[in-house]
Amino acid sequence: MRLLLEALAELLFPACCLGCGRQLGFFHLPLLCTSCKTEVSPIFPPCCPCCGVPSTDKRCSSCLDHAFAFDQARSLFIYQEPIKSLILHLKFSGSLAGLSSFAALAQEVDAAALFHEPDLILPVPLHIRRLRWRGFNQSLLLAKACFPAWKEKIQPDLLQRHRATVPQTQLDGAARRSNLEGAFSISKPQVVRGRRVLLTDDVFTTGSTLHECAKVLREAGAAEIAAFTVARTLK
Repeated sequence: MRLLLEALAELLFPACCLGCGRQLGFFHLPLLCTSCKTEVSPIFPPCCPCCGVPSTDKRCSSCLDHAFAFDQARSLFIYQEPIKSLILHLKFSGSLAGLSSFAALAQEVDAAALFHEPDLILPVPLHIRRLRWRGFNQSLLLAKACFPAWKEKIQPDLLQRHRATVPQTQLDGAARRSNLEGAFSISKPQVVRGRRVLLTDDVFTTGSTLHECAKVLREAGAAEIAAFTVARTLK
C-alpha cells in the first residue's frame, strides 16, 4: 500500500530538480538532476587546517594575516550553482524544500567525520527582528539536517545576537568585521565552559561572523571551537 501511495504521489506531484527546475523521472534525494549534481563541488583535503579553504595542508595566507578565534572551520561545498541557489532559496524565498537534499548531500560526504564529536552545537543566531521576518533560522535548520545523529546537542538559544546589524552581503571584508563587533553574547556562560563547541552557519565568506561568535565562546571558556558551513566562497 505504501509503495502504491508513493507511486501515486510521484504521478500527481512529480519531483523537480532544485537546481534547474527540470522534472525528474523519479523522487530520489538529493533532488538534483544528473547535470546539476555533477556541478556540486565537495571540498576535500588538502585544505587549510584553520579555515578549511582548499589549498595545501599549510595555513593559508589569510589565516597567517588574521588569526581566527575558532580552532577549525570546515565547509562541505564550494559556493556555486546549484548549491548557491539552494541556499538563497532557503534564506530569501522561505523554501524549505532543499533541506532534505542538503541532508542527503551531507550524508554522502560524511559531514560528521570532519569534526571531533562536540558537546554542544550552536547555530549562528539571527537578531529577533530578522528571525520574525524570515520565520526560521536557516543555520538551525541546516544543523539539524546535516548532523541528525547529534540533534540532541543543538542548543539554539545559548548563543544570542543582541544587536541588529547590516546584512553582511552588503559589506566588504573590513566592514564585515567591524559590523559584527559586540553583536553576540552567551546567555549561560557556565554551560560553555570547558566544552567542545561546534558552530553552524550557511556560508563561509570572510569568516567574520564565525570569528565573532567564537570570540564570545572563547571568553566564556570553551575548550575547543570548530565551525561548520554548508558552503564557502573562494576568492
